[in-house]
Amino acid sequence: MLKVVLIRHGKTLGNLKGSYIGCKTDENLCSLGIEEIRNKQYPKAELVYASPMKRCLETAALIYPKLSVETNIQLRECDFGKFENKNYQELSNVKGYQKWIDSNGTLPFPNGEGMEEFRERCAKGFEECILKAFSKEHKQIAMVVHGGTIMSILSHFAEPKGEYFKWQIGNGEFYLLHIDREAWEQKKEISLVQKG
Repeated sequence: MLKVVLIRHGKTLGNLKGSYIGCKTDENLCSLGIEEIRNKQYPKAELVYASPMKRCLETAALIYPKLSVETNIQLRECDFGKFENKNYQELSNVKGYQKWIDSNGTLPFPNGEGMEEFRERCAKGFEECILKAFSKEHKQIAMVVHGGTIMSILSHFAEPKGEYFKWQIGNGEFYLLHIDREAWEQKKEISLVQKG
């Protein structure tokens, strides 16, 4: 049984403003984000996989200062295109924003990534990390990634499949996943998900 601590990075200034902060804005954690991470307890891990974005690497270093971190580019947040680094107020008069909202986020971001493409990319990155963890016979690993990445992973592998917004999670929060190797090899299935 492999346990995976799936952590959303700490808060950034963009998060405080409610902005779409994707893979083109490489923000550091803000002081509140650092404080919140330092004041929370996280399960132990043997190794950390992370998105290569600063906010994830800084979060990983705060939680697991003695562990090595291996990055996976597939785990980056979505490319929000024209919406990048803007909040809903700034986008209220932007052509195409209301159309995107009305689609329940199913339309591709203008000049950005499509949701299906993004979800498949995240699932692929997660799968790569899980296979490496199994090959190294790890028992418990951590992954420090983005909110959209977590929703993509869990909507793809957890049951029932496809429920993307069900898996929303706050900055610094985590899910603890249990993955049985045999079930994973047969069905690519996560056995248990607990929120922490």
